[in-house]
Amino acid sequence: MGITVSMTVNGQAVTAELDPRTLLVQFLREYRQLTGTHVGCDTGQCGACTVHLDGRAVKACNILAVQAQGAQILTIEGVAANSELHPMQAAFRDHHGLQCGFCTPGMVMNALELVRKHPDPSEETIRAGLDGNLCRCTGYHNIVKAVQAGAAAMKR
Repeated sequence: MGITVSMTVNGQAVTAELDPRTLLVQFLREYRQLTGTHVGCDTGQCGACTVHLDGRAVKACNILAVQAQGAQILTIEGVAANSELHPMQAAFRDHHGLQCGFCTPGMVMNALELVRKHPDPSEETIRAGLDGNLCRCTGYHNIVKAVQAGAAAMKR
């Protein structure tokens, strides 16, 4: 038996009938084809599935879609405007804050919330703020540089 769920995803109102056990990450990827929200661990430890739910960064593999009833969801696909990268996305590109790219959408989504709370974050603040996002490739040095550059660009 399905349940009807309605929310706004990247500015678009959506309604779907879902199994009540459907995770938000499954809804986004399988029902909305928004595959930038990655599934890495299914346990909420890697952060690859990070999206914004009502303006707060959350791990979509730990939330049922029904818990997002009536919510505003922002995924990595909704961050860029008019085909132009968001300053944080551009900073990740320009400062090589990625290698394989698998963790990057979650890192960017978490970094956006971090910078909203801390507009001029120190390296320590960035490292602590991204603690729940795992990257197997980079060693984080360039990710920290990218977040600092993105924060500076967002101020302009």
